[in-house]
Amino acid sequence: MSYQFVQILGIKFYNGLVEGAFNFLKENGGLMTVPAAPALVTIKDDKSYYNSLLNSDIVIPDSGYMVLIWNFLYKNKLKKISGLEFINHFLSQNDRVNQGKLFLINPSELDGQINTQYLNNAKFDLEEAYNYTAPFYKKTIIDVDLLDRLEEKKPKWILINIGGGTQEKLGLYLKENLSYKPAILCTGAAIAFKTGRQGKMPTWMDQIYLGWLHRCFSNPKIFIPRYLKGFKLIKIILHNKSSILK
Repeated sequence: MSYQFVQILGIKFYNGLVEGAFNFLKENGGLMTVPAAPALVTIKDDKSYYNSLLNSDIVIPDSGYMVLIWNFLYKNKLKKISGLEFINHFLSQNDRVNQGKLFLINPSELDGQINTQYLNNAKFDLEEAYNYTAPFYKKTIIDVDLLDRLEEKKPKWILINIGGGTQEKLGLYLKENLSYKPAILCTGAAIAFKTGRQGKMPTWMDQIYLGWLHRCFSNPKIFIPRYLKGFKLIKIILHNKSSILK
């Protein structure tokens, strides 16, 4: 099966349907990242984050703002896929995921318990041993304990639920250091929208590119400044047209 990509700022964004992204990962394994606009504006200063995007196997266009910019500038339209849309599809594929086992990486023990209960209620076969609480990672990520756990269990699917900007670096660390090639999903807070840990997002808001607005209402002190920075993305894209391929 052939897959289409659109290169923006040197990053190859997957351009297709969500089920195609899932099928790619099931067949090939690899690293999937989901950069939002506020994260994309940091690529000049955060080289390790940018490197994790450049070395991802699937980068889904989660940023509705970036997709709108692209579709205004170019005829080759880019289809938006949000992290929430991917998680919704992932949840519908529990039978296929259970064939290869799912491993969770969470920001806290409480999040791990909530995520495990939610997924098991959704008919995933998730064991306690397939759950890991991430430590506070420094600038350079090294986690031998996590590598040892993954090498022992060898899950087909690794779902990273920690914050953006760090999860992508952890994902690349795992990709480069594991002896096998699982599907590594850097979907961050997407599952928290399902469990209610970040306020359940209505599907219709996500579909009409208003996920950012929901986040701003749910936690204005954190997300309003973050998304205001994201508006710089149009300047970065216009300034770097040489890195955009039609």
